[in-house]
Amino acid sequence: MAVTQYDRTDVLRILRITNRQMQGWERAGLFPMQASFSFFDLLSLKALRDLRAKRVRSAVILKSLEEMKLASGMTNPLLEASVVPAGRRVAFRHHGKAVEPVSGQYVFDFVARGNRLLVVDSPMRQPDPDTVVELFARGVALEDDIATQTEAIAAYEKVLELEPQHAAAFINLGTIYYNRQEFGRAEAHYRKAIEAEPRYALAYFDLGNVLDETGRLPEAIRAYQTAIMLTPTYADAHYNVALAFEKLKLPRKALSHWQAYIKLDQNGPWFNHAKQQIKKILSEDGLKIVARGV
Repeated sequence: MAVTQYDRTDVLRILRITNRQMQGWERAGLFPMQASFSFFDLLSLKALRDLRAKRVRSAVILKSLEEMKLASGMTNPLLEASVVPAGRRVAFRHHGKAVEPVSGQYVFDFVARGNRLLVVDSPMRQPDPDTVVELFARGVALEDDIATQTEAIAAYEKVLELEPQHAAAFINLGTIYYNRQEFGRAEAHYRKAIEAEPRYALAYFDLGNVLDETGRLPEAIRAYQTAIMLTPTYADAHYNVALAFEKLKLPRKALSHWQAYIKLDQNGPWFNHAKQQIKKILSEDGLKIVARGV
């Protein structure tokens, strides 16, 4: 695979994160400030995005990464080990065991099987983390080019064969199908991502997009609101739910979300539009403009 470099704009677009989020991770020391990014940089950033979407604090992530490096000799645990759900902590699967590096304790690693939960603790039953990482990175590298999307789909599907609860693979497959306007397939994959990671705000946001696109606005609003409940600072979710309320002719319900959006993403591409919508709603309702900065 050819070595391809991405600039900052590409990274924000591919990972669907804001420049504000990226700057926050850089300030927190979670990722170095740099001008260009490799495939594996994208994968590390995606892992950070997923952890933050689960409301794991930046300080906790940073401490966990530092302790895991010391304990295992890894250079980048986000790439070299599989992240294991552990509430608002960070645990990694290493040598077939799930370990929470700050405490040094092993944690239960549950895998869903129908309506049961099985504890996974045998190295023989674990996928090779390097294989999963490489396949996922390959999918990320290939998905943005229409000519190579079939290969990207194959890579993500192989990831899911090895790690059936890999929520990010479901998300990326769903996005490929969404961009192809295969909305039924996209929705199915987003719902599977939610089943795998019920607190994954991005999955609810993407599900909201496909529900909005297919005209199911009340369902879309519920999905966006769930994303906001999980991550109150999710600026794009505030923006999209405001749009959905506007489509339903409910501008007063849209107002608080427009206001939240302009507070959260003042450098965003839709800031001016949101600002104008606030003025329009307040003007039409005969209300005083009380929001600061409007």
